[in-house]
Amino acid sequence: MRSGGVAEVIDLSSDDDEESLPFPSTSSVTVAPSSARDVKPYELADVKPLLYPIQPPGCYALVPVKDEDPVPLPLAAEAPRVLPPPRLCRQFWKSGEYVVARRNPDADAPGGRNRLRINPKFLHSNATSHKWAFGAIAELLDNAIDEVNNGATFVRVNKFTNPRDGSPSLLVQDDGGGMDPDALRCCMSFGFSDKQSDAFIGQYGNGFKTSTMRLGADVIVFTQNQKNWTPTRSIGLLSYTFLMETGCDDVLVPTVDYQYDLTTASYTQLLRHNQKLFSSNLAILSKWSPFASEAELLKQFDDIGEHGTKIIVFNLWFNDDGDMELDFNSDKKDILITGAQKKVKTNKHEKLVTQDYIANRLRYSLRAYASILYLRVPDSFRIILRGKDVEPHNVVNDLLYRECVLYKPQIAGLPELSIVTTIGFVKGAPDTDVQGFNVYHKNRLITPFWKVASNSYGKGRGVVGILDASFIKPTHDKQDFEKSVLHQRLENRLKEMTYEY
Repeated sequence: MRSGGVAEVIDLSSDDDEESLPFPSTSSVTVAPSSARDVKPYELADVKPLLYPIQPPGCYALVPVKDEDPVPLPLAAEAPRVLPPPRLCRQFWKSGEYVVARRNPDADAPGGRNRLRINPKFLHSNATSHKWAFGAIAELLDNAIDEVNNGATFVRVNKFTNPRDGSPSLLVQDDGGGMDPDALRCCMSFGFSDKQSDAFIGQYGNGFKTSTMRLGADVIVFTQNQKNWTPTRSIGLLSYTFLMETGCDDVLVPTVDYQYDLTTASYTQLLRHNQKLFSSNLAILSKWSPFASEAELLKQFDDIGEHGTKIIVFNLWFNDDGDMELDFNSDKKDILITGAQKKVKTNKHEKLVTQDYIANRLRYSLRAYASILYLRVPDSFRIILRGKDVEPHNVVNDLLYRECVLYKPQIAGLPELSIVTTIGFVKGAPDTDVQGFNVYHKNRLITPFWKVASNSYGKGRGVVGILDASFIKPTHDKQDFEKSVLHQRLENRLKEMTYEY
């Protein structure tokens, strides 16, 4: 420990037994399996934090004391749960300033591993690829949809109340296969992806980091898995606040794992290295996450079931006006972009119809955006937003005088493809001032109502089309396509379709 009682920050993946602990150890804890529940997780509305019940009078907890052995103190004497106000700017586009306070001691230790370190500032710069908050949420929905192959039947998006300060957080939970300890570490590292087949939407292995860090400064992941018939539970924390407040020069991700013990019919700590490292990681999780103890952390598995993943993004970002970017209050069954809903008071039927059409509402309403995010949603899968199912909106059903146009892109070295584009006049045209193409990639919407034709003199007004263009690559944020020759050819052909129609 440094002079003045300041704890060292260690490399959380280190297995050096001689390295000093930054936090006092905790004793091994055995956790009983979750009991059966009467309420399914997706039936809940706004989620309140799952906290471990307060112990009865007379019970004691171990509270660490500086430079001394732990001594028993009454629970009433526990330190306040609320952390001091962070130095981190809460406005996303202004939070990239980062000063390294000290080097990771593992980098200078004798025999320390020679490896590449990632400066925590990269977490912010990496997340700037998402200009739009809903685009970041869509990445998390993609991961849940991909879990259909592992038995997922729902993804739930909801408000979660941070028990430390009562602030709103974002919860995304699915009942997919979950992740084993190795898979969680791959998820929270950079550049790893095993989704290279046509069956998956994701492909770069970067979506989780960019999306969560775009939505908030911190994210905690709870995941339960039954791979190889050995149930495991894992918890990981990716915290920009923790890294900045401690001045780390490396991205440290504390993780802890638990394994089901058949002999005791309970979950016990799974030590990948040693007890010291486990206790260190657990101490960081308890200090910097919304949950102040191991018991509170483990309580979060109660509504996950036999397998699944729960993601909580907290310390959500503010916009440039100082307001929280995500609005949970204006509509209790939706999540809105603060300030993006700009309805103009008018008596003109034309403007009223245009304002209420989904092409306008998807810009500020997550429910509207999620309803057209996927061209086809599996019949067995539900997207549940704040306790209410999102009803898929097929824009094809909005079209009058529909036509199907065949387009055959020429791709060198590949067999000939046939892309069918459905085109027509949107209902209410020409009063509805909407036009463009909803272009999907592997069933996922990339460009909603992409205007390829000039709207001068009313050309293309009210003409809408839908197609799946999986032959061109989307950008990393999945909000546009790479500007390739194939993309330019597609744009020219869609423009011709509009004028011909």
